[in-house]
Amino acid sequence: MKKVMFVMAVTLMSALQVMAQTTKVADKELIGAWIMESMQFDGEKKTICGKASGYSQFKYYGADGEYACAEIALSNGKVVLMPHEYGTYTFKNGVYSEMGRPAVKPEEMQLIDNTHFKGRWMNRNDIWKKVALPQKTIRYIVDACKSKNMPADIQQDIKQYMFQ
Repeated sequence: MKKVMFVMAVTLMSALQVMAQTTKVADKELIGAWIMESMQFDGEKKTICGKASGYSQFKYYGADGEYACAEIALSNGKVVLMPHEYGTYTFKNGVYSEMGRPAVKPEEMQLIDNTHFKGRWMNRNDIWKKVALPQKTIRYIVDACKSKNMPADIQQDIKQYMFQ
């Protein structure tokens, strides 16, 4: 009887341990194009992004560490692309950093599964969904973000000739 109870206890403990473990998603699953599915500022109602709101955000994570982020809105039936930033990211063993900034806490950027990740930025919680956009569309958005990085000599010319 003691032997049976011992076996049952060990089995139960093993089952509970397996249930407590979360599925580990490989870091490489971050590679690709992502759109913001929803966002929720602290103390406010969740906003569902997309057609209903006319607003979303785009992030791209390249296999080589390339990173791009843009806001995208619908205005009078037309898409408006607002490049936010372009640079690099790292994601290794669940530790994430972008644009050379310090790594964020694991709960601030976490892959949920192969097609969703959640993040926290300042006072906002986001849910992101991987999308299969055509490569030409991804490159267009990434290149638009890249063009935001204006060369110093062009910046100087604009300051000198436009903001005297």
